[in-house]
Amino acid sequence: MEQTKFGQRIKELRKEHGLTQESIANEFKIHRTTVKDWEVQGKEPNYLTLCRIAIFFGVTTDYLLGLED
Repeated sequence: MEQTKFGQRIKELRKEHGLTQESIANEFKIHRTTVKDWEVQGKEPNYLTLCRIAIFFGVTTDYLLGLED
């Protein structure tokens, strides 16, 4: 699979905030490999996690999904 818009956005936001995949995983109580899969494998989180990520980074879910800039 290839990186999705979500994968690109989550990686950019994570780096902008000086966070590691491990720190994101700890924040959302998930495995680090899940974060890696989002960023590299084109996987996306479930709806609840997507909403929590949007709130955490102060962006919209549409932004995370690449529906708005």
